[in-house]
Amino acid sequence: MRTEAVDRLAFITGASSGIGQALAWRYHQAGWRLALVARRTGEISAWAEAKGIPAGRWRVYGADVADTDSIVAAGQACIAQQGLPDVVIANAGISVGVDTAEREDIAVIARTFATNNVGLAATFHPFVGAMRARGSGRLVGIASVAAIRGLPGHGAYCASKAAVVSYCESLRGELRGSGVKVVTLAPGYVDTPLTRQNRYGMPFLMQAGDFATAAFRAIEGGVSYRVIPWQMGVVAKLLRVLPNALYDRLLAGRARKQRSP
Repeated sequence: MRTEAVDRLAFITGASSGIGQALAWRYHQAGWRLALVARRTGEISAWAEAKGIPAGRWRVYGADVADTDSIVAAGQACIAQQGLPDVVIANAGISVGVDTAEREDIAVIARTFATNNVGLAATFHPFVGAMRARGSGRLVGIASVAAIRGLPGHGAYCASKAAVVSYCESLRGELRGSGVKVVTLAPGYVDTPLTRQNRYGMPFLMQAGDFATAAFRAIEGGVSYRVIPWQMGVVAKLLRVLPNALYDRLLAGRARKQRSP
């Protein structure tokens, strides 16, 4: 389904697989041009060509969001080569189990925050001033329902996604009245190569394409915050109000996220 003949541009990080790739396809279906960002540029190019997306409708930018200079340069290159995007989706992220008792896992925590938080801010950085000057744009941060409460063995990811929610809320306040909207999306469980490694049950598991459709609608609607699917939003709110003792008992014996090998 295509939109009106408005040649809009979406800048999407983590576009080589999973949610990022599904979002890229959904935006293409709606008639948007694509600025696709990932470390694995060859995989993005092969995917776009296999999908038959016309060459003039997409461009790939190689960047590591954990490297500030790298992702900022990608954003600047996008503006120079394709113009100022209408939507910027900071989707790239990592999820690795940690054990604070293990010294090497402190480095994993640092890498998680470098990617999921500093990388998100660095992704937005090249576009904020230009969008404010234009008076329009959407900056989209991909959080997670894992931001709502901490999960044993998943401290780095849960903490980083809680930080995404708070950061985007702060940015939303800073840009109030500028015409630039900040959208926070909190996915539940989405079937991707990342979640297929999980060793625990994943209620309300969504296909990536279904998530992308719901996310596209939320972004176009300019919502400030949304949990997708809505059922996980209900679950998250219920978990939030549980007393700590009951919550801890509920999670006792739950399988933990795998640590780095």
